[in-house]
Amino acid sequence: MVSRMAEKERFVSLAEATDEVEVAITRVALLHLSFSKTLVEEFVEKNGKELVIRSILEYGKRVGERTKRGLPDLPKYGVHGEWKDEKLYDCVLAKIFHEYGEEDVGCLYCYVDVAKSMAVDPENKVIHKDCAACGDYCCTFEQLPTTKKERADFKNMDRNWRNVDPRLIQGIKPKSSTKPKKR
Repeated sequence: MVSRMAEKERFVSLAEATDEVEVAITRVALLHLSFSKTLVEEFVEKNGKELVIRSILEYGKRVGERTKRGLPDLPKYGVHGEWKDEKLYDCVLAKIFHEYGEEDVGCLYCYVDVAKSMAVDPENKVIHKDCAACGDYCCTFEQLPTTKKERADFKNMDRNWRNVDPRLIQGIKPKSSTKPKKR
């Protein structure tokens, strides 16, 4: 039998657990920025960004395949703030991309959402209507059917697949002097 002291050490508060997940997600954001920046510098911007997007496509496929097998996608806490009115607030990844002023390559990470959705169901995609990593105040998503071309581009990892999410193609928005009300 486990002693009471050892039992107490096994449990952490929800706040502490959330903070610890946020630390890990911050590290993921920094890793993404580091790899992306290196690729863009090494292979010039256009080619480097294409490599980043292809890498995220591969990553999204892997996440989607695991999700399809019933494995978890994201931690329940610590990745973002709340979901309210079909809006996602306080994305930790977006905060880090903004903190480093590298939204142009940071927002490419968001291709993971459409890639994992297509890995689960190639007939449908989840795209961004708004994207915090691109400078929007929050993230909102829309599920749409895919086209035959999008499915072929996805399967073949074609560079034209990047056009699958119009909000991400638009890229970062210029900084606004006013923010909309959060809630």
